[in-house]
Amino acid sequence: MKFASEFRDPAAARALLSAVAAKAEAIGASRANPVRIMEICGGHTHSIFRYGLDKLIHEGVEFIHGPGCPVCVLPMARVDECVEIAERPGVIFTTFGDAMRVPGHRKSLMQAKADGADIRMVYSPLDALELARRNPDRQVVFFGLGFETTTPSTALSIQQAAREGVTNFSVFCNHITVPEPIRALLDDPDMLLDGFIGPGHVSMVIGIRPYDFIARDYGKPIVVAGFEPTDLLQSALMLLTQIAEGRAQVENQYARVVPEHGNPVSLAAIADVYERRPSFEWRGLGEIDASGLRIRARYAAFDAEEKFGIGYGAASRNHPETPGCACGQVMTGKLRPTGCPQFGTGCTPDKPLGALMVSSEGACAAYWQYAGARVAAQ
Repeated sequence: MKFASEFRDPAAARALLSAVAAKAEAIGASRANPVRIMEICGGHTHSIFRYGLDKLIHEGVEFIHGPGCPVCVLPMARVDECVEIAERPGVIFTTFGDAMRVPGHRKSLMQAKADGADIRMVYSPLDALELARRNPDRQVVFFGLGFETTTPSTALSIQQAAREGVTNFSVFCNHITVPEPIRALLDDPDMLLDGFIGPGHVSMVIGIRPYDFIARDYGKPIVVAGFEPTDLLQSALMLLTQIAEGRAQVENQYARVVPEHGNPVSLAAIADVYERRPSFEWRGLGEIDASGLRIRARYAAFDAEEKFGIGYGAASRNHPETPGCACGQVMTGKLRPTGCPQFGTGCTPDKPLGALMVSSEGACAAYWQYAGARVAAQ
């Protein structure tokens, strides 16, 4: 297969759906409940709904949406701190577009921009670095956000700024890691999962070996998957085959992109620039040990927390969510978006209560985008 159209071929999809149905029926003969598969990545959630796979797949298989949207899992207090930095005199605050409308306790970055803060959307941290070069009399701050997928580009930008001596550039670091929240989910006695569809883009950086603990310690299979419909259907079939055979292994469906041991250049940049925080707060999951990254002391000049005196301490954590917002429950697979009483009424893309409705990888945004008012009325 060489072209995207081949990964969307209807005949191939029908064949995979038939194979999934046969395997699901064989498994279902010995159990009362459907096989519960969590897709960790928000990109997979959107693909599932874009192609209608949640409706096409056999009723013996249920997709559960996981905490794989980095914008969504960020606690509201960190959005508040973004706004605080952005509103300071002489600051140009830069961010990816899907973080602009995420609500904080006071306001979103979009609202802060409307109120006069100089906040600009960029496509990469290198765009922010270029702004710093062009505006030597301003402090340019990049909102470093995302899983291991985006962490290398931020690290490489910090290294470049250090080589050039661009001292008016810094990063507000909120980068997080995937394996640790999976462990937290598996440690939750109320979380009943049979297997995982692993994140493709994250795994492109870290490889597949960091997921070994899922199979080894918890006896759950995981298949790293691509994002096209046949990718996801083949991954579901691979998971069902493992379950039917009583196996629990880490398998790589996305081998055309994901190397077993990851990208060594990216991993070296991450190791050079970042170290683990002792813990980091996740919306819906609370504090998770060693799940967040911070900038090493050798690059402190490019650390916005150091530069602006905003530390990750008790004052910036454990703030209550917006009343009535069920983002935490949705992100941990305990509630579907349609189970939130605010979905489509008190929370819409125009007036969001939580990040899941506005992020490009949010589960609520996926439900709304591909089903809209029909889903809200259910």
